[in-house]
Amino acid sequence: MAANPIEVNKSDARYDALRRGFNQRWIANPDYVVVATSKEDVVAALSKFLGKPNNAKRRITVRSGGHCYENFVSSPDTGVIIDVSQMNRAYYDASMDAYCVEAGATNWQSTTQLYRSFGRALPGGSCYSVGSGGHISGGGYGLLSRKFGLTVDYLYAVEVVTVADGKTPKVTVARKDSDDSALRDLWWAHTGGGGGNFGVITRYWFRDLPQPPAQVLLRSVAWKWKDLRSRPDLFKSLVRRYGQFFQHEQEKTGPDFIRSYGYDDMFTLLKLTHMSNKKVGLIVQLDGTRSDSPARLKAFLDFITEEFSTGSRPHVSETVLDRQMGEHPAQQESFIPTRLPWLTATQSLNDSGPNRCGKYKSAYHTKAFTEQQIDAIHRHLTSTGYKNPDALLQVDSYGGAVNKHKAGDTAVPQRTSVLKLQYQTYWSWDKDADSNGVYDYQDAEKDSGIAAPHLRWIRDFYRDVYQATGGVPSVPDPARPATTSSNTDGCYINYPDIDLDDTTLNTSGQRSHQLYYKGNYSRLQRTKQQWDPHNVFRHAQSVRQPEKGTGGIGAKSADGDGPSKPDFQ
Repeated sequence: MAANPIEVNKSDARYDALRRGFNQRWIANPDYVVVATSKEDVVAALSKFLGKPNNAKRRITVRSGGHCYENFVSSPDTGVIIDVSQMNRAYYDASMDAYCVEAGATNWQSTTQLYRSFGRALPGGSCYSVGSGGHISGGGYGLLSRKFGLTVDYLYAVEVVTVADGKTPKVTVARKDSDDSALRDLWWAHTGGGGGNFGVITRYWFRDLPQPPAQVLLRSVAWKWKDLRSRPDLFKSLVRRYGQFFQHEQEKTGPDFIRSYGYDDMFTLLKLTHMSNKKVGLIVQLDGTRSDSPARLKAFLDFITEEFSTGSRPHVSETVLDRQMGEHPAQQESFIPTRLPWLTATQSLNDSGPNRCGKYKSAYHTKAFTEQQIDAIHRHLTSTGYKNPDALLQVDSYGGAVNKHKAGDTAVPQRTSVLKLQYQTYWSWDKDADSNGVYDYQDAEKDSGIAAPHLRWIRDFYRDVYQATGGVPSVPDPARPATTSSNTDGCYINYPDIDLDDTTLNTSGQRSHQLYYKGNYSRLQRTKQQWDPHNVFRHAQSVRQPEKGTGGIGAKSADGDGPSKPDFQ
């Protein structure tokens, strides 16, 4: 196929839309945006940019869905954005005996194409517009993951345009069973190493994809903050028992019904909103083909809300989830347990929320919350010094089939966790700082005070929850047991957080690479050295090459101060 990439330059009406993603905090100023429709377009785009003189300080970045939480794609040093969103098919590839998903396919596109044509599904996320390129390479998960595992647990091969010599792009297909160990490393690096590290991903292939249940049972419920405010002990009980349920499941302890029923098909999202939202919410999905699912659902809810009533007198009553909470819309239709076809239910939960500014943080928990953590969560969600109904802590159930794999099987090392947390706060500009009569990103550029209260709240919240371990959810470290947690296991690369490398906010001694990748980082570094030794593909938290002479984890650069600096800077 002949290369014919579309270039959108600064004079094009599309430029302003294509230089940004969903997070309106990050607006790039690239020379142009390439809309690629084939791997040949990607090769041509890379060849052109790398062949230009004086591009050493400008970065090549890649966008599939545009959901990067930090400025890894759109930043002041972005020279060109390669947009692969038009490469969005999902189909069966007989030559590979595998299902192929192109890197630009969104979660919804891959879901509908794989399910309608083949009755199969990737156990991926519920945010419909997230692109496969980043979602899968970071170890994407979703509502089917407790039953079937992560998306990358099914990855057989990946097609990547690499630039090993720093100037000549090459289409590389890396398989799980490649004879060449360097190719196997490149495959493995895309099972959780994250995007923007090794090249431009154009296609994935998957084998043995699972069949989702024909029907699922949905229930959405909420509790009013005014009731929980009057009884802080009940809010804390909800958070405590929610975590305990999934710890019991993992450890095969606790009430007998957890083991006798079995809950690996159940996925839950607990929405612990700031009190200005006026409600706390919960979304639950189970396999609807099981006749005991209504009883299992009731038993779970009874367990986590056991202290909400005394006898027949409720202290806190259930109510409808009738408002946006984070990236999920109102779910009042499923207040009564509702059985729906899996695809229909997936569509009803699919949402990305409005385009706005956001800041995010993550954590893996291997056990229930500590009392100190619960107290901190309550304290910040009831803070009167901050008012934002779009600020929350979302606590997803985790474990199940995810934890059947070993830490090194894929690049995702967190294989013992029972909860996955996402700290979130959203805002819009809400101030005409440049006095031009409209709100837009230029107001935030002129007045940093627009974002300041939101960033301060989420940073203080996170640091307080993990104050016992240096302000972050540290990973176990036998060499430093006094400063590592007994119930956390690091962070999720697909929820990147630049604050992890700020030593005023993270005093744990564990940098972002250790929190994301743990012991898997050294293999990722060797892969970087093999496939991108000139650091063509880089961002603020990209994989660094090993320090010279170490062959292992490069926690520091040659100058001894933080990760190694890009060759082109």
